Amino acid sequence: MSVSIDTSLSRRSLLSLSAMAAASTLAGCVSTASTGRMMGRQSAPLQDPIGPVHIAPAPTDAELAVMYGPIEDGGFLIPAVPYKQIDPRYYRQQVLDPSGEAPGTIVVDTPSRFLYLVQPGGAAMRYDVGIGREGFAWQGNGVTQWRQEWPRWKPPNEMVARQPELSKYSIENGGMEPGLKNPLGARALYIFSGGQDTLYRLHGNPQWRSIGKAVSSGCVRLLNQDIIDLYERVPIKAPIVVKQ
Repeated sequence: MSVSIDTSLSRRSLLSLSAMAAASTLAGCVSTASTGRMMGRQSAPLQDPIGPVHIAPAPTDAELAVMYGPIEDGGFLIPAVPYKQIDPRYYRQQVLDPSGEAPGTIVVDTPSRFLYLVQPGGAAMRYDVGIGREGFAWQGNGVTQWRQEWPRWKPPNEMVARQPELSKYSIENGGMEPGLKNPLGARALYIFSGGQDTLYRLHGNPQWRSIGKAVSSGCVRLLNQDIIDLYERVPIKAPIVVKQ
C-alpha cells in the first residue's frame, strides 16, 4: 500500500506501554491453551504535534481476501484465514509509527499484542500477535540474528520434562519436522542479545484463533500469512525492541 508522508514531521515519542511482570524461565514456542482476548484492547491514539501523516486506507475486502487467502509455500498449502471472524483493527495494516525507532526496527508491544515494523518517513506495518508466557519472559533490545523458513521445532529439555509426550520431538531426536502442524509455522526469527540466544522467537502459527491472546506456552506468534509478509520485509539482522 502506498503512503503519502510529510517527511518534515518530527519523530514521535515511543508509545507508552504498561509494565507487566516477566513470567517463568523460557521454554520452546508452542501453543497449548488459550485465554480470552484482552477486552477493550487498542492502541493509544497516534498524533503528531505538527500535523497528520497521511496513511493509505485500511485494506478493502478484496485485498483482505488476497492477504489472508490460501498460500502455496515451500511445498505446503497454507489454508485461508477466516478474516471476517477477526476484529478488523487487528488486520495487518500500515499505521503511524508510534515508536520513533529507526526504519527497519521491529518493535513488540507485548501488553497490546501488536508488533510494528518501522518504515521510513513516519509509518509502520502493524501486525497482531499472540503472546505466551515465554513471550513475557524477555524484554529489551536485540537483533534477529538468525531466520528460517519452515523451521523445525525442538522443545528444550525443560519442556520435555514437563510434558513427556513431547520427547519424540526433543533436541536429541531432531525435533518436529516442518509442516502445517509445526508450532513454529511457516517462518521463524530467532532473537539474540549481547551475542547470546534469548530463546525469544517471532514465528508463524497454524492456530489463527490464538492470535491476539495470551496462551500457556510460546513466544510471539503471528498468522502464517503475516509472518511470511514480515519475513520478506525485515532486513537481515534487524534490530528488535521488546517492551513489556
